[in-house]
Amino acid sequence: MSIYDFEVKDYTGKVVKLEEYKGKVLLIVNTATKCGFTKQYDALEAMYAKFKDRGFEILDFPCNQFFKQAPGSAEEIHSACVLRFAIAFPQFDKIDVNGKNEHPLYRYLKDNCEVKKGKNIKWNFTKFLVDREGNIVNRFEPAEKPEDFEKKVEEIL
Repeated sequence: MSIYDFEVKDYTGKVVKLEEYKGKVLLIVNTATKCGFTKQYDALEAMYAKFKDRGFEILDFPCNQFFKQAPGSAEEIHSACVLRFAIAFPQFDKIDVNGKNEHPLYRYLKDNCEVKKGKNIKWNFTKFLVDREGNIVNRFEPAEKPEDFEKKVEEIL
């Protein structure tokens, strides 16, 4: 099994196969629009703009598990993110990242990342860095800002 075996739904409900991202460097992040870390959207978009032409993608998964900080539908969240932060990276349907309803992608990410292997997601804006071969090379906690690990992203690009 690899990360490319998973299917997810985009914010409109369309099924997306992660194999579409094969050969790209990925930053997979669970987000929320009403979180104290929401301002990271600006830095994420800046990173995306800087590296997207080199094969970099950010995959944004809104998550309402932490104090219901991602209210509304996936389409409403997407509209808010485009208006407030001008995001251009792919955004997906709301998912759970822990517990009985956690998305299988997040179980895979947690179980296959050597950094905090198997540990539950603590909060919104936990980020997983995946190399071009689909290896999960790092996990960044919510307080770690995109500018703090930009060099790491650039190294694997």
